[in-house]
Amino acid sequence: MSDIDPITGLPKEIGAWESITKESQRIKVRTVKRRFGKLMTLIEGLDSKEINMRDLTKTLKSKLACGGTNKGNTVELQGNHKKKAKEELVKYGFASETISVE
Repeated sequence: MSDIDPITGLPKEIGAWESITKESQRIKVRTVKRRFGKLMTLIEGLDSKEINMRDLTKTLKSKLACGGTNKGNTVELQGNHKKKAKEELVKYGFASETISVE
């Protein structure tokens, strides 16, 4: 017998909760200048309780061919990857309307 999610009312096997949380987040992608004039792309506004930050960071690093890390609710990528990061986040399942690029 399948378990019913009390929040969505749907069976837990569907995994609808993760897609709902991805659509409800407000994500901000911006660049900052770090030591020695190096640029870092910051992806902020992610909820680390709802999304596996380690898998997201690993996917972004491999798709964008750069180094990076995650610190709390922020993903830090080396270099200027604002446009590409938004495209990859949309492919990962986030709504493009909720992602703002600054």
